Amino acid sequence: MKKLKERWNITSNWQLTVILIVFAITGSTSAKFAAPLTEIVGIEREMGAWIYWPVRILIIFPIYQVLLVFFGWLFGEYTFFWNFEKKMLRSMKLGFLIPK
Repeated sequence: MKKLKERWNITSNWQLTVILIVFAITGSTSAKFAAPLTEIVGIEREMGAWIYWPVRILIIFPIYQVLLVFFGWLFGEYTFFWNFEKKMLRSMKLGFLIPK
């Protein structure tokens, strides 16, 4: 935990706990939202794993990004998660998506 606190430049165990809770809630929520959205798009498991899972992951990705910042804001860690989001998008060469 000490390494995470140093890497993320946070000082309290409480802040670390809140951040880890936000990551957990965001992951679970985005995965939950992906199932009905794949159905709306018309993608079903019967189409095969090579189609279903890549499409589902592509659907989860933008949902996760939005929910991460939203839940971060909800839990009082907006600045941390907005900076985390910008860093992640830049590292994926998607920095052009970040408003200036």
